[in-house]
Amino acid sequence: MRSITRNLGLATGAMALAALTALAGTGAADAAPTGTQTLYAPSALVVSVTAGPDAAHGTVLRAATLVCAPRPGGTHPDPAAACAELKANGPALDPLTAPRPNIRCTREWNPVTVTADGVWQGRRLSYTYTFANPCGLHASTGMLFGV
Repeated sequence: MRSITRNLGLATGAMALAALTALAGTGAADAAPTGTQTLYAPSALVVSVTAGPDAAHGTVLRAATLVCAPRPGGTHPDPAAACAELKANGPALDPLTAPRPNIRCTREWNPVTVTADGVWQGRRLSYTYTFANPCGLHASTGMLFGV
């Protein structure tokens, strides 16, 4: 008889604990906001530099995260400058890959591909550009891909 009472006591205790957990979980869920509303549209990108003619089959050399809202951050070496470039150019990133004047590069084919994937001001952004060689990347005007 004693073992039946003990088993009933454990089962009752477990049910009481489950009920308390459910009640506590309900209270915490009611206290939390229902959505992730902020004053800023999400702006977060993963920027990468890949050796090869395309990012899907090349070797990733460097990659960084870039968050621009509410303030610049992430693992990018200069998030403030990169976010300023994004704000100035919007989702059109081709101007950031333009070469600086007075810099000459060889014409060797050693492709380097840069990508920027993520969300910019609440909209999906996916950008890819392939330079002929690393010199083309270093001669570009933008800071975004200087990861």
